[in-house]
Amino acid sequence: MKPLLFALCVVFAFGGLSAQQTAWKPSPGYTQVSIWPGKVPDPQPVAGPEVARTTGKEWLVAGRPAVGVRNVSQPTMTVYSPQGKNTGAAVVVFPGGGYQELAIDLEGTEVCDWLTPKGITCVLLKYRVTDVGAYPKSGPYPESPMALEDAQRTVGLVRIHAAEWHIDPHKIGVLGFSSGGHLVAAMSTHFAKRLYPAVDAADQESCRPDFAVAVYPGHLSLSAAEWDAKQGTKKFAIHYPATADKDFGLNPDIPVTHQTPPTFLLQAEDDHVDNVNDSLAYYIALKNAGVRVEMHLYAQGGHAFGLRPTKLPITGWPQLVERWLGTIGMISE
Repeated sequence: MKPLLFALCVVFAFGGLSAQQTAWKPSPGYTQVSIWPGKVPDPQPVAGPEVARTTGKEWLVAGRPAVGVRNVSQPTMTVYSPQGKNTGAAVVVFPGGGYQELAIDLEGTEVCDWLTPKGITCVLLKYRVTDVGAYPKSGPYPESPMALEDAQRTVGLVRIHAAEWHIDPHKIGVLGFSSGGHLVAAMSTHFAKRLYPAVDAADQESCRPDFAVAVYPGHLSLSAAEWDAKQGTKKFAIHYPATADKDFGLNPDIPVTHQTPPTFLLQAEDDHVDNVNDSLAYYIALKNAGVRVEMHLYAQGGHAFGLRPTKLPITGWPQLVERWLGTIGMISE
């Protein structure tokens, strides 16, 4: 894990936290439901019960603390339906947290607070993550299949319930931050086949997103050392010719094709957790595959700013996404 990201996980896990020791629950009026009717696929041990904890004053975003959820072994989704106008579009949200915790408010419920007044159904996925010290730990696919299994299952569930939830089954997208941004890319490139045996009719539905939004995504580019280590492997050779630029090498576990959905990318150039090359590598691969892609890079913003407005221009990104959704026909402009 990258040093700063590890530090953030430690803040959530140990330092300056409230005494709260309970599992996360949505605000009154909303209900989280299990996405698996029985045993989860590929179950892994966790360090203890699920815990939702709030950061202290040593780590604030726009002057406010954030809530981190760890030790998630039973994934759930919470559906936030729009009141009033309904565009028919829906977004499944993947909070970030290094695949070891979930920033459930900063990169979860606050996204739904933004989307639902715009007439967009928001489905918050609390996917499986294990604690910093747990082994085997959760991580990006294929290191760990759990998060991607949960994401595939959830998109299928949203699609099969589309009529009931007043959703257009052809306007279901995904949006994620940091490791959740990586999960967006994984969902955008691993939708042809489920990673788990089918459970019910929801798993017969397509889990391909109709659009994708990745905000300060990670795990998408290869370092020079990783590039050199993978040279000569069959998978690597398929994705990269000998003349490819190693400075912008896409992780070969993200196999972009022309079927990858339209994608919006956002990152700050001073992000020291997930390097800007993550977004650049993915952008180049999408462009080369003929995928509709829009990318916004800002000089300042750092990492893990969520949707909380500050004096920095990058925090105005939700309006950019709204306009982009109009240009690709997901909502009315």
